[in-house]
Amino acid sequence: MSDLKKQRLQMIDEIRNSGINPYPYKFEKEMSASEIKEKYDEKIEAGNLLEEEVFKYAGRVMTLRSHGKSAFLHIKDDTGRLQIYIRKDKLGDEKYEFFKKYINPGDWIGVKGFPFKTRTGELTVLATDFELLTKSVRPMPEKWHGLKDKEIRYRQRYVDMISNDKVIETFRNRSLVVRYIREYLNERDFFEVETPILQNIMGGANARPFITHLNVYDIPMYLRIATELHLKRLVVGGMERVYELGRIFRNEGVDYKHNPEFTTIELYQAYADYNDIMELTENLLAYVAEKIHGTTKIKYGELEIDFKPPFKRIDMREFIKEHLGVDILEDSIETMDNYLKSKDINVEIKERGKYIDELWDLVEDKLVQPTFIMNHPVEISPLAKRHREDPRLTERFELIVNGTELANAFSELNDAADQYSRFKAQADLKDLGDEEAQLMDLDFVRALEYGMPPTGGLGIGIDRFAMFMTNTQTIKDIIPFPLSKPMAFEMEEAMMDESEKEE
Repeated sequence: MSDLKKQRLQMIDEIRNSGINPYPYKFEKEMSASEIKEKYDEKIEAGNLLEEEVFKYAGRVMTLRSHGKSAFLHIKDDTGRLQIYIRKDKLGDEKYEFFKKYINPGDWIGVKGFPFKTRTGELTVLATDFELLTKSVRPMPEKWHGLKDKEIRYRQRYVDMISNDKVIETFRNRSLVVRYIREYLNERDFFEVETPILQNIMGGANARPFITHLNVYDIPMYLRIATELHLKRLVVGGMERVYELGRIFRNEGVDYKHNPEFTTIELYQAYADYNDIMELTENLLAYVAEKIHGTTKIKYGELEIDFKPPFKRIDMREFIKEHLGVDILEDSIETMDNYLKSKDINVEIKERGKYIDELWDLVEDKLVQPTFIMNHPVEISPLAKRHREDPRLTERFELIVNGTELANAFSELNDAADQYSRFKAQADLKDLGDEEAQLMDLDFVRALEYGMPPTGGLGIGIDRFAMFMTNTQTIKDIIPFPLSKPMAFEMEEAMMDESEKEE
């Protein structure tokens, strides 16, 4: 145990022995840091005070500078930081001595006081009273830097949030993304619903699932890889506009834009096709961008990305042909195989859809501004309706932004016989060893046999969209607790100690 931690524990014992609870139950916080600044920053001139404007504020002590009979400290809440001025003549001898002896950076305190501005113009609260709300045991790290420290940040997000104000701002803006998406859809008569996370047949996407076991029935179960098939069952049942915003689980890799557990929104609108859904998508994303940033133009790294509608629309076949010289509809599998081998790419399952996916991966990053890539071949779109002008294609689009898939949508397949044959083709791929192929879902086919109206559907990756809305370059920075490989507690402690030595 570190010497500082031992000192803190000794303080806690002394505080308790003096009859004070170092972990009280409640504090009546009346204003946040942002509310105090908004109300008083322009109202008070440098050197002036408003002694009659008394309020209570609380947060974590971030910095503390003691000057004999007075002290300045900064307290942080989830809206920002505020300077507090502590004076012995305002608190009294006993209270001030308690403050000097027992309050450290990292502690949570509540203060009662009034606002003033220092001669340098910083809005400050002059405390007339204070209360210890939580005595911290571990001292705060000053800074975090380097690759090792990034790993600690993701494993111990609470420390990351303490040390870096931008992290809380990022998560607040992520929350706003979700809020404004719901706001937009609710105003357009979409109903939010919930569908099962535990499923006995996985479907709705091509992905490797997580498998668990249900003891009560002694059967294997899957964590859902998509919400699509259950939402479309609701449309069959008569709900014309539905959406679900929830967690999805795919047993896949981890990189800057993939996490095995992530958040999506899927929506379905009866009597609409993929053209209607394209319009809805671009208007929805523009609405959220304007709500958060006041404009559709957002900064992303060195780029400026504009979510102003209409987005550019590009045909998948023509785009791949233009950049690679390969025709995904007319060229043979052998021709595609030879091209990919020239790029050192080997396709294990010799099926046209697998080659098309690999070819698309080679050109996806060429799209920077929001672009709809349209009209995917049937082989890679098992749930989409065939194109009304070319049955080799489907009425499907993906929204690509800066080389990243942000949304996927269809004119939904509602022909039960066609859906059965698509499922059958997926089952054949499964037999060939494709772990991402979908399973035959006879109940969903049966649902379609009762009749689903013409329907447009959409799925958006919330984490990826939030990355753009917060200028975040990795999905780990937008997910509060991203997946990390397990590490022994003692090893994490050693990493933190090493980090402190580097300071």
